[in-house]
Amino acid sequence: MLEVGLTHEKKVAVTYENTAKALHSGALCVFSTPALVIAIEGCCVESTEPLMEEGCTTVGTRLDISHDAATPVGEEITVRSRLAAIDGRKLTFEVEAFSRLERIGGGTHERFIVNADRFLQKTGEKYKK
Repeated sequence: MLEVGLTHEKKVAVTYENTAKALHSGALCVFSTPALVIAIEGCCVESTEPLMEEGCTTVGTRLDISHDAATPVGEEITVRSRLAAIDGRKLTFEVEAFSRLERIGGGTHERFIVNADRFLQKTGEKYKK
């Protein structure tokens, strides 16, 4: 059962593949903002997925984060999420990311609980028109 206060932590190695240069979001070989987004969403998904009713999942709908410090290849990022609010099917998370030296970013992330089959059916129908 989902409850406000649910926390989760995810570790991500900084590799060339998740740098700004590799992901074409910048010219430098440092942990990229797109990779930070993926890590944040992944952390929130990992925290809720085991608690979803059968056939349900969550989809990301809003992300408001800052990426405040660069992290080089070879380091590791730790992302932490905390479920801050539940409003019907809307879940709001507070998120933070840290290197071994400092906080590198954070903010909020919203996800909605959906029935996976219905969601995919509606999406497919919309694109058949």
